[in-house]
Amino acid sequence: YKEKTIFDVLNMSIDDAIEFFGKIPGKLEDKIVAKLLPLQKVGLGYLTLGQPSSTLSGGEAQRVKLASFLVLKNKSKSSLFIFDEPTTGLHFHDVKCLLIAFEELIEAGHSVLVIEHHLDVLKNVDYIIELGPNGGDGGGELIYQGTPEGLLNLKKSPTAVYLKEKLA
Repeated sequence: YKEKTIFDVLNMSIDDAIEFFGKIPGKLEDKIVAKLLPLQKVGLGYLTLGQPSSTLSGGEAQRVKLASFLVLKNKSKSSLFIFDEPTTGLHFHDVKCLLIAFEELIEAGHSVLVIEHHLDVLKNVDYIIELGPNGGDGGGELIYQGTPEGLLNLKKSPTAVYLKEKLA
């Protein structure tokens, strides 16, 4: 197709495929690009079209599910989305893309709960719940709940030390 074999197409990144199919006017190509854009929007533009799902990290798999929901644009029923460290291994630009996708969900009336340590995510949330003071058997105690700004005044919060730099 347009001098590309199926092998060539399957080895294209999502970003490259959007550019390739976006340059070709027509209904089929528009449908292909429409299906790929949500993957790009959640920061997965670097994945190849032929990449097996079994090779995706946990964060990547979560973002594929998020992208599939964004394609549906189902606004008739509110949902709760729970993400467990979806930014793992992401470049800063891709974290920003993910935050935009979360905002789209919220604007559509959904709720988003994120278990995360990434400070760029934490500084953008409405509400933080910090558990600790350590992990495993040394954790599980409620250290803080409230806005990110309110956390900064808490001396026993390990997160506050690092978040202070991001919110300054």
